[in-house]
Amino acid sequence: MITSTTTLEQTRPLFPVRLLNGCGALLEKTRIPRSPLRAVDLIETAKRRCGLDDFGRGDFFEAISRLLESCHRESRLNLIGRIALRSDLLRTLCSRLLMERDRQLYPGIARQEIRKPVFIVGLPRSGTTLLHTLLAADPEHRAPLTWEVMTPSPPTRDNEQRRIQRATQSCNCLNWLAPTFRHVHAVGAELPQECVGLMTPSFMSDQFDTMYYVPSYRAWFFRQDLLPAYEYHRRFLQHLQFRRSARRWVLKAPTHMSALPTLLSVYPDALFVQTHRAPLEAMASVSSLITILRRVFSDSVDPFVVCSDATQYWSETLDAFLPERDRLPPERICDVDYFEIRRDPIAVARRIYQHFGWLLSEKAERRMRVVLANQPREQYGRHRYALSQFGIEVRKDAQAFAAYCKRFGLSAQTVGRPSERAEALV
Repeated sequence: MITSTTTLEQTRPLFPVRLLNGCGALLEKTRIPRSPLRAVDLIETAKRRCGLDDFGRGDFFEAISRLLESCHRESRLNLIGRIALRSDLLRTLCSRLLMERDRQLYPGIARQEIRKPVFIVGLPRSGTTLLHTLLAADPEHRAPLTWEVMTPSPPTRDNEQRRIQRATQSCNCLNWLAPTFRHVHAVGAELPQECVGLMTPSFMSDQFDTMYYVPSYRAWFFRQDLLPAYEYHRRFLQHLQFRRSARRWVLKAPTHMSALPTLLSVYPDALFVQTHRAPLEAMASVSSLITILRRVFSDSVDPFVVCSDATQYWSETLDAFLPERDRLPPERICDVDYFEIRRDPIAVARRIYQHFGWLLSEKAERRMRVVLANQPREQYGRHRYALSQFGIEVRKDAQAFAAYCKRFGLSAQTVGRPSERAEALV
């Protein structure tokens, strides 16, 4: 059925969810004070739950404390949001404890070498997810999968099916809480996961800003040296590689553009694929995604604020990234266009392989075609959004991306109907 209603307008929590959050709101109005979550309490709970007390090197206490303070004072979390925050942070703390234990039990983890990883970067909603999924289909490649990022311990095949089932249940829960989210972003236990999940145990990760409105944490985070986050990223990859190795890691996160020198200090031989899309289209699309996701955890989400923050962040990120990428030899970075990915993804894959001197085997191409055939596009509906929903003023906001558009020959806005856009999963 064709509809002009946007995905954001279609997004409405199910009645049991509204009822639960309504009960939580009533409790908030009572005179019974609600104690905020404290880092020290969560840390002690995680230690008791796991029977462990070594989180490994790297101090994360300030990071988690600032996150909790920002969530308490600024996020306006509903009941489900408060439950999710506590649950996610405890799971992350437990994962960190268990991964440190594993490094002691399996010394081979620390000896894993990560050689020439490939990082897919570019504006969010510019085809990075589809491209990541496509390249990960090559049996020579390895991508972090959702289930193993959620439960990386043990670093063996023990309890693998149970861990996949647990991650599937978590994905199903998100789809129940936000039924339209699957229109925007594919969710699945065995799908490739982007790098923010590998950095989350450092508690310096864009994942938190995507889920919750945390402006003070965000401002603090942007001022930090992200070396601890990237060092943990590498430790995480070593953990996953110990369980199942491959010739090459294929990784993805648009946010890597904000910290290229730090990334290269940890992965000096890294390769890059940068995707390109009209930036105002990307800003509207990612703002729709963030708004839909945050509304699971808060009943007070302003899409104009979401888009304003996104426009400022990504325009500044690109301005900082472009001079840094110019320091790389041209053979280490391959540029691809969003519409090329949408129109002929196999041709894009061939061009990437040619650029880096890789061999695209018949087996790899067959697997890529199977992946494309199984993309959950029309059965879930298309992601529809309008630039006006997010307060985008084309003439004014285009200036923020002027240098980027000039460099790559892009228009700030896709030519066509300016009032509404529709896209498949990207």
